[in-house]
Amino acid sequence: MSYDKFSILISPAVPLPIENVDTDQIIPARFLKAVERKGFGDNLFRDWRYDRNDQPKSDFVLNNPLYAGKILVGGKNFGSGSSREHAAWAIYDYGFRVVVSSFFADIFKNNALNNGLLPVVVSPDFLQKIFDTIEKDPTAAFKVDLQAQTFTIVATGESAAFEINPYKKHCLLNGLDDIDYLVSLKEKIARFENQRL
Repeated sequence: MSYDKFSILISPAVPLPIENVDTDQIIPARFLKAVERKGFGDNLFRDWRYDRNDQPKSDFVLNNPLYAGKILVGGKNFGSGSSREHAAWAIYDYGFRVVVSSFFADIFKNNALNNGLLPVVVSPDFLQKIFDTIEKDPTAAFKVDLQAQTFTIVATGESAAFEINPYKKHCLLNGLDDIDYLVSLKEKIARFENQRL
């Protein structure tokens, strides 16, 4: 499945300053029965967003009209717990393209990269600056430059570099998943095979 090409994103951000957010909180297990990757965003953080009567909880950030954007800013150790790929699917399907934290669980980080979602790791101090910026101005813009590998607070110009695997960076820049990447090499593969004949 191809994803949107990612180059530069300028967007406000949604703050979720909670540590140790696990994959069952991101997408509860009872919603994992679908066979397609679509529709999972409807149940992103389901038990935090809705009460037992399926009414939105006004105190949860995704139900607060002050906050919007394609960047989700989470607390330390985001994506811990089970290895379910559906957590990345749900975040992407909801409309987020970037998740920022000071630490991601490895499996979640890999699942995100495999599904068109960019996990950006920043220092705890810079993460707090992001939260403080959003608290002062919920509409504050942030710039994510994948080519330069920087995350910038637009209002102040403060910037942090982030690491990413070069192969996954190439895939995100070109909107490719692993299969798309292999297909893009079919002519090179064919030439190599022909040289061996």
